[in-house]
This record gives sequence, C-alpha cells and structure tokens, in this order.
Amino acid sequence: MSQNKKSIAVLGINYGGHDTSAALMIDGKMIAACEQERFTLDKHSRKFPIDAINECLKIGKITLDEIDEVGLVYDGLHQVTETYLKPALDDPDRVRVIIEDIDRIDFAINMEREVRKLLGYKGPIKQHRHHMTHAAGAYYPSGFSEALIVSVDGMGEIATSLVAGGKDGEITELTEENRYPNSLGLFYSAITYYLGYQHHYDEGIIMGLASWGDETKKIPGSSMTYYEAFCEIIEETGTYNYRINTDWISYHKQRDTWISQKFLDLFGPIRKYEDEMTEHHMDLAAGLQKRLEVVMINQLKAARKEFGYSKLCLTGGVSLNCSMNGKIEAERIFDEIYVQPASGDNGCAIGACYLSYIGLHGKILPKRDHNSYTGSRFTDDEIVAAIKEAGLEPKKSDDIFSLTAQKLKEGKIVGWFQGAAEFGPRALGNRSILCKPFPTDMKDYINAQIKFREHFRPFAPSALAEHAQEYFEINQESPHMLIACQVKKSMEDKVGAIVHVDGSCRLQTVTPQDNERYYKLINTFYKMTDCPVVLNTSFNIKGQPIVNTPAQALKNYLTTKLDFVALGDYYFEKDE
Repeated sequence: MSQNKKSIAVLGINYGGHDTSAALMIDGKMIAACEQERFTLDKHSRKFPIDAINECLKIGKITLDEIDEVGLVYDGLHQVTETYLKPALDDPDRVRVIIEDIDRIDFAINMEREVRKLLGYKGPIKQHRHHMTHAAGAYYPSGFSEALIVSVDGMGEIATSLVAGGKDGEITELTEENRYPNSLGLFYSAITYYLGYQHHYDEGIIMGLASWGDETKKIPGSSMTYYEAFCEIIEETGTYNYRINTDWISYHKQRDTWISQKFLDLFGPIRKYEDEMTEHHMDLAAGLQKRLEVVMINQLKAARKEFGYSKLCLTGGVSLNCSMNGKIEAERIFDEIYVQPASGDNGCAIGACYLSYIGLHGKILPKRDHNSYTGSRFTDDEIVAAIKEAGLEPKKSDDIFSLTAQKLKEGKIVGWFQGAAEFGPRALGNRSILCKPFPTDMKDYINAQIKFREHFRPFAPSALAEHAQEYFEINQESPHMLIACQVKKSMEDKVGAIVHVDGSCRLQTVTPQDNERYYKLINTFYKMTDCPVVLNTSFNIKGQPIVNTPAQALKNYLTTKLDFVALGDYYFEKDE
C-alpha cells in the first residue's frame, strides 16, 4: 500500500453457509475476490475461507494488520431472532427446530468471535444483512446511477428476497416481505433434490433440463397440467409477495426431507440419480421453470410501473438462472439489466466490502466495473515450475493466439488458462475449455469425453460483442454469460454446438476492454473461419470446481481427452 497517504482497506468475508469466499477493496476499488472451493476443491465449500482470504491479501500486497475493517455477511442476532425465536411463539414445531439447531444458533450469535479466532484479526468487524450485501454487490459495479435492485435466493437470515432502489449511491429498501419458508430458491432446491440431484449444487442442471419438457402436458393420473400444479404450490399473494404452499413441502419442518407426501402422491417417487430421466421428469422441470419465470416477471413489471426505474440489477442465487434472466431481457421491461456475475452467496463478500467501505468513507457512487477476473494469477516462472513438476518440457509460442485459433479451426478441444481466475460460477475466457461451435455433435463429444456429464446439458457461446446481434436475439451486452437468448434461425447451422434444444443459448459477449487476450483469440479464429463465435465451457470435469492453478489445469489436460492446452504463452498438444 502507498506510504504517502492513508488508504482505506476492507476485507469482505462470506462464511457460515455455502460458497464461502473473500474479497478485498482498497480505496473503493475491488482488488481481489476469491472462492474457497478453488483451493480446497470441495465445490460450494462451507469451510472458513482462509485460503481465499490469504490469496486476496497476496494479490493486494497487503497484510491483515493493514485491514481497516472486516465486513461479514449475515447479521447473526437478527437471524436467530427472526428465524427461530419469533416463529416459535406461533408454531410449536419450531421449538423442536431450535433444539435441533442449537449449535447453528450458537454459531450465528458468536460468529464474530469465531471469525476472530480463525483469522487472528483484532480490528473492527461489521456484520451486514445478507440481502443488503447482495444488493450492494450488484448496484455499485453496475454503473447505473438509478436502478431497481432485486435479490432473490434461498434465504438470508429470514428474508428470501429484497426489492430495493438505488439512486445516486444510496440504496433504499422497498420491500423485504418474503420470508422463510416462502422461498423461490429453496423450493427450486427441493425440486432439484426430488429429481435426483444435489440441492444447493445442481440447480443449473434442472434449468437446462426444463427446456426438454412441456409444462402444458397433464400429469399422469391427474387432471392438472404440470404448470397448473406449480401454480398451486407457488402462489402469488401480493404485488411482490409469494407463498410456498406448505402442504407440498417439508423442508420447513425437518431438514433434508424437502418435499411432502402430498407432492409424492401427485408426482410419484423421488428419482434416484442413477434412474432413467423420463419425459415426466423433464415436464416437471419445465413446470417449475415456467412458474419461476412468470412470478418474477410479474413482480418486475409491477415494480417498473410503481417505482419508475429504467435499469435493473439482479442478484441472489436465483439470478444465476440465465433462462429466467433471458425471459426478463426479452420482455424489454427495463432498458438494460445487470446481473451480478457472482450472484450466489460467494458474491456477498463483494457487497460486504462496499457496505463496510461506505461506513468508513462515506458515500460512494456506482461505477461500471464488469471485471470478473479477480482471482488467482500466476507468473511465467510459476507456470514453468508447474510444467516441470508435471514431468513436461515447457514449450512457448511467439503467437499463442494464432496457434490456438488454428487448433480450434481443426476441431481440437482446447484448454485455455490465462491471467487471473474468474470470480463466480462461469468461466469467462481465463479458465475455459474451448472448441469451434460446429458441427452440432461437438457438444455431445465434450459432454461424454471431456466433461463426463449428462447429454442434455448445453454449452455456451462466447462471441465478439460487435457481431453478437448478427447471431443472437439480444438487445444488450452479456459479458458474464448470465442472460440466455435465442439463436437466430438463419445462424443455427453455423453454431449448432451451442444451440440448446429450445433454440436458446447462454451468451457471453466479449470486448477487448473486458478481456483483451480472450477477445484476441476469438478475433483470430474469426479471421480464419469467418465465425466470430467459439464454444466455451468451464475448465473442469463434472463435480469439480473450475481449475485454479497451472498444476490443476495440466492434470485435467493429462487425464481427459483434451487435445491442446495453453497456459499463458506456453502450450502442449497430444498426438502431434
């Protein structure tokens, strides 16, 4: 840090739930943000993010003693009061929950003490409300002076959503009335569990599965359609309020049960992971997805009319549902939307930084900051050391862009490891597996031979921003791969490998300002093929976090059917 003036440094920490993380802000600028899972390799980690914290300090070239304040996500006392004590006054079943969760309650109340012990930090610590950290993390980097801010997730303390307004650097809560167990996020997790996948983990799989189904079909043995059933389960009870009909769920009464006997009586037994995926399961996913989209769009239309904001900031775990985001964008309710690229709880660490910094410094104005490349980064010397440790001889290219683009043109599957790691669940061109977006069966090969995942899961395109509207039905930029859109019919054959079963895709637009090296690679491929689009998926295999280090990238390359890997300007190729 500068010795000429006193800088303000704040450390944001998300701990106490899933997706633990850390972020570092110095003088109002986000310097680093890292997820614990990338270090301990347990996806959606719940561990104290000490490795993420240390990496942020390393990137910022700062010591813990120089941190002016630690901002913690969650207000523990508020959580215990609202989640346990008040509900127990009206519902005797909640008394049993208090007894079962006594360790959780103790942790929540004593979180600051626990963090001090684990971190060894003696300075100020401030606890921030969960949804306010979501809101701040979306509003301030959006660059929108005025915007509606909507956060929807499983649960934060007791609230399950927040509608707020951002104006000239001030965030004002408009409504936070949806409370546990009335949670779109938790109910989506319940259906994820019912369909044989891991809750709080595989919700994106259910989103992709939904496109294969038809929500207008009748449920076997019932007069209701799948969509009608989900209308009965997710009820709109007010302009911004919804209710999860508790006849259909059980997660509010007993942990790890999720859905009730009534649900099973209508939809049949819980699917096991190894069971066949039937049309019934696909139609059920479609009903859930459609209901989520309808409820959210209805609320957003009402908020646009009532509050008048022309821009929208979306955040919270539900906002990772890019299919929903795409429907919102296509409706043109707002002139522009910004989706926080780490909308899950990991991104709350960023919001905690903003809130703590404002508390120390005063007002801060929104400034466009779409840089997601805030994680681990490595020098050439470190890359070479990892190469040698893997038993390989370093090979360096004078033009890694032309070399890699040529391999893509030839149909090779490429691991592309560059610069700083992305923060959030999407690989945005620094920790990516790439291939050309044609022919269509390229996606089947990658699913089966590289990613080892289900055949029905789609892949995303990365496109030069200036050519995006030639290929895709979208009215704005999408730098973080969080807005789905339709591929233009006339272009489907040219980019068939990234077209989902419903004609959609999860688009990433790329500019030289957002990612210079990735843009240069795609532009070089474009000059060779006349196609400004590549297929982009995360550099990992199913069930593992995105690779973080050169050693992890090389291991992935050596143990899968990747054809080619580029680490900075260094490269390797199989079957030369």
